[in-house]
Amino acid sequence: MHIVFLTSEYPKDGFPHGGVGTVVQTLAQELVKQNHLVSVIGLNYLQKDEEEVDNGVIIYRYKKSKINKMGWFYNNKILNKAILRLNQVKQIDVIESAELGFAFIKKIPSIKYLIRMHGGHHFFAESENRGVEPWKSFQERLSFRKADYIIGVSKYVMNHTAKYMDFEDKRGEAIYNPANLNRFYPADYNKEIKGRIFFAGSICEKKGIRQLIKAMPIIKKAVSDAHLIIAGRDTKIRGTQKSYLAYLKTEIPSEVKEDVFFLGSIENAQIPKEIEKAEVCAYPSHMEAMPLSWIEVLSMGKAFVASNLGPGPEAVKHGETGLLCNPLDLDDLAKQVIYMLQNRDKAHQMGQNAIKDIQERFSLDVLLKKNILMYEKLIKL
Repeated sequence: MHIVFLTSEYPKDGFPHGGVGTVVQTLAQELVKQNHLVSVIGLNYLQKDEEEVDNGVIIYRYKKSKINKMGWFYNNKILNKAILRLNQVKQIDVIESAELGFAFIKKIPSIKYLIRMHGGHHFFAESENRGVEPWKSFQERLSFRKADYIIGVSKYVMNHTAKYMDFEDKRGEAIYNPANLNRFYPADYNKEIKGRIFFAGSICEKKGIRQLIKAMPIIKKAVSDAHLIIAGRDTKIRGTQKSYLAYLKTEIPSEVKEDVFFLGSIENAQIPKEIEKAEVCAYPSHMEAMPLSWIEVLSMGKAFVASNLGPGPEAVKHGETGLLCNPLDLDDLAKQVIYMLQNRDKAHQMGQNAIKDIQERFSLDVLLKKNILMYEKLIKL
């Protein structure tokens, strides 16, 4: 098979990337190991065209257009030419993209178009209680019409997107994001620092970091040595150019100002080490599609507190592999973190259960087979 990922998020050294880029990289490299041809087409972080090979994955990055207001048109023109050129060199079987990816991509009859939902505009507009933007809504609907097959990274993201988009005749299954167990390893509990709570993720409202900080006085009252370590990059407050991190620092309760520490954006290789040092990892997102960061924590066997919203119950088995909380309820959030800090034997047992669960449901071996079968089925449609 020749699989093409249409994305500009594939990881590039020296530039930040999110979970979607990591998932694509992991899956692409494993497909290459199974003797499939894998290419990536996207726009570059730099103002130039580049071609590189990452463990057998061929990546084509193209210079973005800087034309004001019409950049989207010229960028898609660039991507369409790249797809056509690549298809002439080596016939493409499947092109995969996220929700908005195919809006202005021309259909080539011999190629199957696959959308893997990671959480699109309609999905997050609903979860964040904000209005749907007409332009993005138009793009997403147009993209869905062009797709031959649609899957999602969780049952939740598929079911909730279906409230806004009609794709029943193209609907496939939910295939979870795979855990890269080569980089994330079973944690050594002897390396835990007493009272340490760790959060990793973009510093923005929807990740629940403000609520976690607001819950710290309650946690601190119950566990005197509790302290919070925060790793992640700053973002802009929606609709402004103002720093969310600067705003967040003004929200830290005075009684815990000395107990909240910001590491900033750290190297991906450093994340497992920070997770390992924590007694509890708390990622109380308001909404996710299927967060890779949760799977990574669970794969290390760490005490984990996550959100009961969205796909939370799909990823975490409450009381068995971790604890779920209402991220908007400070008392409930604090209660779950306190339980993990005060009940270390039970916390570690949940961690061991989580390692087993991740291996059974989220391991690369299991999910690679599901993806290959899905691609083969799609090609035959």
